[in-house]
Amino acid sequence: MKKTKRLLLAAALFGVVSLVAFIFGRLAMTDIYHGEDDLKLEWAVVAGTFLPVLAYHVFAVFVAFHTLRRLGKDRAT
Repeated sequence: MKKTKRLLLAAALFGVVSLVAFIFGRLAMTDIYHGEDDLKLEWAVVAGTFLPVLAYHVFAVFVAFHTLRRLGKDRAT
């Protein structure tokens, strides 16, 4: 059960990081939409925020399946 709690805590913290990355990506896309002159930084931010958001979603699905499997084992015993 300790491992499950640790995974859930990690998922929650990783979710906050993912949310911050999403907000920065959204702000960068707003600048891109407004047609700023030099968009290299904005595109770098959009590209850089993709991986943390994707990794969070993959990790969250893993934690969900792990937790559901663990809850199923606890009910069976």
